[in-house]
Amino acid sequence: MPPLDDLAFFRRLAHAGSLTATARELGLSLSAVSKRLKQLEARLGVELASRTTRRLALTAEGERYLAQGGRILEELGELEESLGEHRAELSGPLRVNATFGFGRRHVAPLLSAFCRDHPGIEASLELSGFPLSLGDQAFDIGIRVGEPPDSRLVARRILANRRVVCAAPCRAATLPTLRSPADLSGQACLLLRENDSDFAVWRFQRRDDPGVEQAVKVAGPLASNDGEVIMRLALDGHGIALRSWWDVQAHLAEGRLVELLPAWQGVRADFHAVYRQHRHVPARIRAFVAYLEQEMASRVPSRQNVATTSRGAASP
Repeated sequence: MPPLDDLAFFRRLAHAGSLTATARELGLSLSAVSKRLKQLEARLGVELASRTTRRLALTAEGERYLAQGGRILEELGELEESLGEHRAELSGPLRVNATFGFGRRHVAPLLSAFCRDHPGIEASLELSGFPLSLGDQAFDIGIRVGEPPDSRLVARRILANRRVVCAAPCRAATLPTLRSPADLSGQACLLLRENDSDFAVWRFQRRDDPGVEQAVKVAGPLASNDGEVIMRLALDGHGIALRSWWDVQAHLAEGRLVELLPAWQGVRADFHAVYRQHRHVPARIRAFVAYLEQEMASRVPSRQNVATTSRGAASP
């Protein structure tokens, strides 16, 4: 059906963002991609996009064609998936987005194992500094910290996680007694820069009463926009870090880091796998999310089941 082929082509073009990127993805020449777009516009009698070889901007008609046409393609895909679900094997594309650190450490190995068990899956994992939009980027699954505010997305928790305040033993030995988060003010803290501010706000809850919360503004001479750099600085004894449990638990268990403020804990930062809500969610998406739920717990032991080295007073 030429109209469906045209829809699929235009969606690929819109998501790629340029004629050049589309030609590269499809293995075609730039002139072939440009010619096909012109033929599609001639058939429809409207201009769908203004473009150069490097950039593509959809017109109002192009936005409408993409939105309504995309729904038609998704419904067709859902129909074909439902008709074939009696087959044992999973197949088809699976596009996943995750952040750099967690994606490299945990999502990539699990995606590799999943594809080994299901060779019909055509998987793509895109890592980014910040979560990307599922709809705009045509991702099937996004790995997010916290539940999404968008009610059109389904969120399944794959890992219970909190942030932990910690330091290398050599740094911890030089610190005064820390009784509450307020005592972090004035200490050398390692800042994960997510904006242009010269300070960060760290939030905590009482371990024995999570309803009691405290926020403290912290600062320090060293900062980075990369979590792995912050971890390296902490291990080298440069200051106090607030990092996720999944990232620090092995260092804590082996004594390379010690937990500070044992009476307090960072706020919840659970990981969820999110995907768009459809009448029929493709089996490959449901299967991979279930696989993440099943396997992630064995990769990151529960905090309650792990003994770690702590330093600091137990009372506020």
